[in-house]
Amino acid sequence: MNRIFAALALSLLMLAVLLPFTLNIKPVSAQNDDYSIQNVDHQVEVIYSGNVVIRETITVTGQAASGFLMGFPYKYGSHILKGVAFDSTETLPMNVGVQLGNRSGFYGFEITLPEQSPETFTVIFVLSNDLLSSTSSGYSLDFPAYPSFTKDATRCNVTLSLPAGASEVSVTKPDGDVNATSIIKDNLSAFTYSPAVATFSLPDGFIQQMDVKSLNRVITVYPAGEIRVSDDFRITNKAAKPATMIQLDLPSNASEVVGKDEFGKTLRLNVASKNGPITPANLTLISSIGIGQSSEFTIEYNLPNAPSDQTSRFTFNLDLFPVSNYFVEEASVQIIPPEGAHFVTPRIFEVDYSFSVVRELFQETLEIKRAGVSYVDHEVPKETAELQVAYDHNPLWLSVRPTLWVWALSIVGSVIVAVWRRPKSATQKKLLVPRLSAGLSPDNVRAFIEAYEERRNITHELRVLRARAQKGKIPRNYYKSQSKTLEKRLDALSKNINQLKDTFRHAGSNYGQLIRQLDTAENDLNKARTSIRNAEAKHRTGELPIDEYKKALADYQRQKEKLELQINGILLRLREEIR
Repeated sequence: MNRIFAALALSLLMLAVLLPFTLNIKPVSAQNDDYSIQNVDHQVEVIYSGNVVIRETITVTGQAASGFLMGFPYKYGSHILKGVAFDSTETLPMNVGVQLGNRSGFYGFEITLPEQSPETFTVIFVLSNDLLSSTSSGYSLDFPAYPSFTKDATRCNVTLSLPAGASEVSVTKPDGDVNATSIIKDNLSAFTYSPAVATFSLPDGFIQQMDVKSLNRVITVYPAGEIRVSDDFRITNKAAKPATMIQLDLPSNASEVVGKDEFGKTLRLNVASKNGPITPANLTLISSIGIGQSSEFTIEYNLPNAPSDQTSRFTFNLDLFPVSNYFVEEASVQIIPPEGAHFVTPRIFEVDYSFSVVRELFQETLEIKRAGVSYVDHEVPKETAELQVAYDHNPLWLSVRPTLWVWALSIVGSVIVAVWRRPKSATQKKLLVPRLSAGLSPDNVRAFIEAYEERRNITHELRVLRARAQKGKIPRNYYKSQSKTLEKRLDALSKNINQLKDTFRHAGSNYGQLIRQLDTAENDLNKARTSIRNAEAKHRTGELPIDEYKKALADYQRQKEKLELQINGILLRLREEIR
């Protein structure tokens, strides 16, 4: 009796534990049978980067109340980078990686249709370029010949869209091989499992297998409404041979296009004729990108001016991510208006979470970040495909910075005049420095030290300014004007320092020896800085592994710090000479 009671208690306990789980199971295989699939347009497209775009345009009748299920053979699931479903008016919710009915071996998608199901809707998938491989005569593409559904489809029209110039196309699939890019399949059975392989020939230049890791677009608007764009790309070569040329796409209204590599060297660039909404630009590389290696490129161009619809308001429409024939993993856009401008539209609370505004003392910057960007986005109905930007900018801001400079120079000039006219004490007039050599005075040494310190400060300011400009934190016109002013001052100081060095060398004695030591330390310091830059460049291109890069960087940094201390010691000894 006790055994029977214990067994009954154990059964009740297991039922209590498992019951909540059984109630929460979603029967994804159960669909409403009140719909049928009339037609499917299954388009498989290979784009320039080697990525595969699969576009399903599906026509149904009836109502799929509990979700529309479709999928591909399971092996393609790991290659899917992005998927989106939509009808003519809105984006449709889609669950990824669900089971396709009660069958295994499929990678499924569940699309939630509205109550009044559209007769026709579209599902687009972007797949990785690993499905494309090079052969001795061209390329081989692994792709699903047909989509998989839980119901029969009356007709499936298959189109294989290859780059222009493709020839000798052959498709191998389970239901028979064909030598064509268009296939009609009547009465497509439910749960069709049909991986296929297409081989084709293609001349060089029509496909460049690559991963576009990032695109950082900086859009600078100048006070008169001029718009200058800088696109920074980071690309990894996925082809079976080094890449010597890269094609990047520009907006159709781009002008004055310039291409540069990661070191700022100008690249030879050929802008092709406009092709619809894009203008292809072919960059000829100075150094090829090795297999599996990464590199960075910058393309700069102008867009049409932002018109002013009022005295101080500028408005223009901006395509955030123009149509491109490749897939971008991470993309960002910075819109930098003139100093003193204030954004009127877009208002951040009216757009999605990817928008943000960075506010500084005189500057507002609008930032947008997106993941998984391609030309497919332009087919999906959404509000932010084209962004309207409006900002207010008072023309009086044009004179703010020059006015600040005039005030600063006036203050500095007043201080200098006051110090110059200050009466000198009798003790100062009788000051004698017997250790100075003939032809030298304390003023020479003092002038040299002050000029040298000022040159070091200006050099540091230039480095900081250049770094901020490269990160897009300051407008390019501001960077150019500031750097030009600092470089002029730097040249004047360098000439003065070199003249004083010659004076010290001819004076002989201790001064000549100190200047020779200073020259040697400066040369070694410049070599250390060059070594640091070379190590960073080799690390970015993958030539220098991370461990070797860290070790080399630490060695060069210690050498640099040691030389800077040595220079500071020489300047200290020069100061002691005039005390």
